[in-house]
Amino acid sequence: MSTFEIDAMRRWQDLANRPPLPAIARGYSLWGEHAGGWVALGVLGACVDRRRRDVWIDVAAGAVAGHTAAVVLKRVVRRKRPHHESVEVLVPTPSDLSFPSAHSASTAGAAVALVPLVGVPVAAGMIGTMAGSRVLLGVHYPTDVLAGAVLGVVSSRLVRRLVRSARR
Repeated sequence: MSTFEIDAMRRWQDLANRPPLPAIARGYSLWGEHAGGWVALGVLGACVDRRRRDVWIDVAAGAVAGHTAAVVLKRVVRRKRPHHESVEVLVPTPSDLSFPSAHSASTAGAAVALVPLVGVPVAAGMIGTMAGSRVLLGVHYPTDVLAGAVLGVVSSRLVRRLVRSARR
């Protein structure tokens, strides 16, 4: 366990652990649980916005790709979640594996696909907000969320390339 990362988590919690931020972080984390909110958004968008159906399908596929890649890597790396007396855990987790953050990966995968609709600043904000929420909630180290975000971006782009190639 890195002292630097624990210190960063503690500082972030000292700064951001004030209402309503923990409740917002819990809600956003629930949205990202198992990529469920992103997949639902992609499916709903594909059904409602037929003109941009490909973008919405990419949102769902990017989220699933990021989440799947993160879960596989978690099982290989097997890094345990933060456990330190100075870091408060504010939400339960489905496992004790931490690296990389599947929430950050699925959010990054969906956000990359959403760029044509929302622009880069909003997509980056979505990724940063999820990453920050997972650290605020005390369930991920900063490197977990950074690695998850990178993995989600890469996974989303790879899936989009594969889908585009299959359509040709």
